[in-house]
Amino acid sequence: MPENALGVAVAQFSPRADPHANREEIASLVVRAAARGARVVVLPEYSSYFVDPFDASVLANAEALDGAFVSFLRGLAAAHDVTIVAGLLEKSADGERVRNTVVAADAGGVRAVYRKAHLYDAFGQRESDWVEPGDTAEPETFVVGGLVFGLMTCYDLRFPESARLLADAGVDVAVVPAQWVRGPLKEHHWRTLLLARAIENTIYVAAADHTPPLAVGNSLIVDPQGTAVASVGTTTDVAVAFLERAAVDNVRRVNPALELRRYRVVPR
Repeated sequence: MPENALGVAVAQFSPRADPHANREEIASLVVRAAARGARVVVLPEYSSYFVDPFDASVLANAEALDGAFVSFLRGLAAAHDVTIVAGLLEKSADGERVRNTVVAADAGGVRAVYRKAHLYDAFGQRESDWVEPGDTAEPETFVVGGLVFGLMTCYDLRFPESARLLADAGVDVAVVPAQWVRGPLKEHHWRTLLLARAIENTIYVAAADHTPPLAVGNSLIVDPQGTAVASVGTTTDVAVAFLERAAVDNVRRVNPALELRRYRVVPR
């Protein structure tokens, strides 16, 4: 491990319609990641509960941010001295839909919360039938080991503005919990978009997906030059990379694209 580097893990598994089983799998993956030197562990979208297709059970299994799932993450993070990023079904205000939420949690509490802005109403899917979109709020970030992390989710990858907002907020690492649905060329889209978001923003990208057959797997950590520095294939497993702030600085000295751009992102 390089001096001053921070271990970041992407932990790949397929959440089920069984909250207890999901927590057992998450605990096993976090233990494995921490043993390999990770201090931040990224888990997939909908890690708390997932069923395909969505049905009324998602409403019954949605939780508040102070509920059992986030409490479990906090306890697990404290036990292994890590920060855990994971997706969950969060209760909405009206109870008619849920929120697709990502939290970053450690022993001290919830460090950041992101509610998915771009819902997956594409490729024949209708996430918005069950999920309430998040607001176009300022990015929430958290810091571990001198690196600034920011949150986005799955389909947000297809919108370059999402990652650019994180870069504008000073983020060094974009974290992407996902359930990237399989289909024609979808593996190619997944990898290409992850690399593109890293290259155009000169940041790291750490993305954790579900395993096949519903998703593509291939969870990745990409460096600021667009090189995949750690990856998982199609199995339940963990990949760890050691990230350095100097890598971001070095790329930006050579390619100051963020400074040279002439447009800004404006919400609509």
